[in-house]
Amino acid sequence: MTSPAHPGRNLFVSIPVADLERSKAFFAGLGFGFNPAFTDETAACMPVGEHAFVMLLSHEKFAQFSKLPMADPAKQALALYSFSVSSRDEVDAVSAAALAAGGTEADGAEDYGFMYSRSFFDLDGHGWQVMWMDPRAAEQGPEAFAASAHDVDASA
Repeated sequence: MTSPAHPGRNLFVSIPVADLERSKAFFAGLGFGFNPAFTDETAACMPVGEHAFVMLLSHEKFAQFSKLPMADPAKQALALYSFSVSSRDEVDAVSAAALAAGGTEADGAEDYGFMYSRSFFDLDGHGWQVMWMDPRAAEQGPEAFAASAHDVDASA
């Protein structure tokens, strides 16, 4: 049983970037767009899901929101950012686009059968994972999906 989502809630994750225009171009190359109502010369709002957004903030803008010193994402991992796509092929396509746009590979492909992913570092060193999960595994959970897949294999 999953917990219900909270109606009306949106998730905003803010990350600092050294060059906002360069970062916007990088993520546009991966297929992302930006909400112009929340984008200016210091910040860009990048929708990543129906209710989830990544705010790309200039270092100066980020410092206005955080009372703590900004970490160097090339030296410390504060968070890892993961987003899903609709197929295994799209995982490879988005990863290839990230590398072609100047990102660097973090990990090779990881294939768990029910889930397939690749990871890369963006232009500022933030770690990203692009992944696909079989919709049945997402609905049932990996263990239940594995058990049902095993039952199907056993009956064949």
